[in-house]
Amino acid sequence: MAVLGRLADRVLGLPEAPAPDVGMVRDLRVPMPDGVTLVADLYRPRGAGILPVVLIRTPYGTRQPVIRLFAGVLARRGLQVVVQSVRGVRGSGGEWRAFHNEKDDGLATLTWLRAQPWCDGRVAMAGASYLGFAEWAVAPYADPPLEAVALGVTASEFVSSFYPGGALALHNTLVWSSSMGIRDDMKRPLHSRRVRRAMRHLPVGEADLAAIGRPEPFLREVTAHAEPGDDFWKATDHSAAVPGTTAPATMVTGWWDLFLRGQLRDFAALHAAGRHVRITIGPWGHDTRALRATLSDQVSWLDAHLNGDTARLRQAPVRLHLQKANRWLDFDQWPPPETKPTPLYLSRSLSWDESGAADTGPSTFTYDPLDPTPTVGGPLLSPGKGGQRDNTPIERRRDVVVFTGAPLDRDLDLIGPVSATINVRTSTGHGDLFIRLCDVDREGVSRNVTDGILRLNPDDIPPDGTPSDGTPEDGIIRAEIEMHPTAYRFLRGHRLRVMLAGGAFPRFARNHGTGEPAGRAVASHRTRFEVFGDAAHPSAVHLPVWSG
Repeated sequence: MAVLGRLADRVLGLPEAPAPDVGMVRDLRVPMPDGVTLVADLYRPRGAGILPVVLIRTPYGTRQPVIRLFAGVLARRGLQVVVQSVRGVRGSGGEWRAFHNEKDDGLATLTWLRAQPWCDGRVAMAGASYLGFAEWAVAPYADPPLEAVALGVTASEFVSSFYPGGALALHNTLVWSSSMGIRDDMKRPLHSRRVRRAMRHLPVGEADLAAIGRPEPFLREVTAHAEPGDDFWKATDHSAAVPGTTAPATMVTGWWDLFLRGQLRDFAALHAAGRHVRITIGPWGHDTRALRATLSDQVSWLDAHLNGDTARLRQAPVRLHLQKANRWLDFDQWPPPETKPTPLYLSRSLSWDESGAADTGPSTFTYDPLDPTPTVGGPLLSPGKGGQRDNTPIERRRDVVVFTGAPLDRDLDLIGPVSATINVRTSTGHGDLFIRLCDVDREGVSRNVTDGILRLNPDDIPPDGTPSDGTPEDGIIRAEIEMHPTAYRFLRGHRLRVMLAGGAFPRFARNHGTGEPAGRAVASHRTRFEVFGDAAHPSAVHLPVWSG
């Protein structure tokens, strides 16, 4: 075991730790106030006395190899680790309802832990993705507070990731719900292929039947509550409580992670409240590279805060990787103060000068839900499918419009939030406006850098087609689109490119152009888009130009 421990430290880039014999107590029974019992495993150094505890709550099973590795690394540093299956999965009682029970069950577990004779009363929490959400369901409400929290590729609310810009995130929702809805002993080599085919199934609210052959509760809930104003997920949103979290927090995320925007909002809220918080943002997505970075970060953080050696921790609140520059940068805040939001205007091409807008009429394209505009890359859950990809074949389609700038005469660094303001009109009043910023190299290959989407509907159109200034606009919508934040260097000689489309399938469910709820829609109408870029209706992407 000592050899395996040293190997684990080496893999995670950690200093070698003492190697006491680690013992495990299986299937501790943790009672909940409603009579349900949850199960957990306890890892601790053999023969140790009363120690602090790191709590990990997971829906994926307490004995996953990565969990056992992580728990062993912490236990060899003199900590106890309790790994608990959340309600309704892997031996724990009750009904599995994703995201709904983590606050009450987590707080009850915390109370139980502190009452155990082997716990010294100090408890921290750790985890990534859903496990990190389970931390946020406890940390703001814990009394007394947690000693520390360690949060990887996660956020205090996942709702904005279910419906980014109001569009249903079909790919990630179906991939995750299918993995949760099929038991390990039922997985087949063709499972991933079935899930990919199921993304085309209509209505999408029943895509689980095509993917795994039976209803899956999470998919049914997400697709049934995708309309604006639905407060079904309200109790699962812990973002308003984030500033009250006093536990020291460390975060790891990636520029291609689907929870990046939410995690940066959580960081900013803690930082503004004067809390002890740091974040690392790397050139990865929701993948093994992020997991390795997360494990290393969390071990050092928990070891320091629970064993009392905080002086060796890195003090910079923000550490990020500038993509294509192969540089790691440290900052005191997010976004960096040297960042200047700068509009890049869309007309017949891209221009930094608003006066370059052309009065030559709108750019047009037509979106067909029966042949939805495809997409590649981006923040996806599927291994090997997300991140940066060649976007050129999609840009040749007739159902997109493309705006390209001149070759850069010097490197251009972007670090910070990205957004867009697009003046657009649709023939149906409905539609999804997808925007993607790309990097075109000297050979003409276009690769995605960041993107965003916004669902449009007739309620967005000013009454009688007339805005507040009284000028007739004939149904033109001023679409404000939040895009993925980035830190990226466009190299000298490269060109910036912006692509607009009526969708990005299957990453997002197709817009049927009818206004029918996304989960039930089957019938469809083609939608014609008009994108305006004249002086009266300037459209632009707002880029965080960094001058550091």
